[in-house]
Amino acid sequence: MDKRKDAIVELYADGACSGNPGPGGYGAILRYGDKTKEISGCDHETTNNRMEMMAVIQGLLILKRPCRVRVVTDSNYVVRGMTEWVEKWIQRKWINSKKEPVLNRDLWERLLELGKIHRIEWQWTKGHKGHKENERCDKLAREAIERCTHRKR
Repeated sequence: MDKRKDAIVELYADGACSGNPGPGGYGAILRYGDKTKEISGCDHETTNNRMEMMAVIQGLLILKRPCRVRVVTDSNYVVRGMTEWVEKWIQRKWINSKKEPVLNRDLWERLLELGKIHRIEWQWTKGHKGHKENERCDKLAREAIERCTHRKR
């Protein structure tokens, strides 16, 4: 029996923003068995929600082949967006319940495309409550903001 077929890649993700909008950063940790990889990045002018989504997207883009992935994030926006809202948005041609265009449509569409490659399980965790990986992702995201704002000066 091939154990790799049942193995799950854990993807912990978080985003942060200094001002909303403002400079933002994301951090993610990928874990598969005893292997761990950390990534981070930033944008000079963005929103917290975009950085939350970018953390997941960039983490999924690193994977070299289709995988089962458990995404753990403190972003209700991302989890509920992918598990509750996105199908309705598509049915309504990307119009939300307030009859307005869905924000961040480009990133939602990117997540949907990545969901065709990977089998993704979405899991929410309470942020800033001592979850080790979530705290580390938050630190990576904030360090990315610092790098981004220092480069701009």
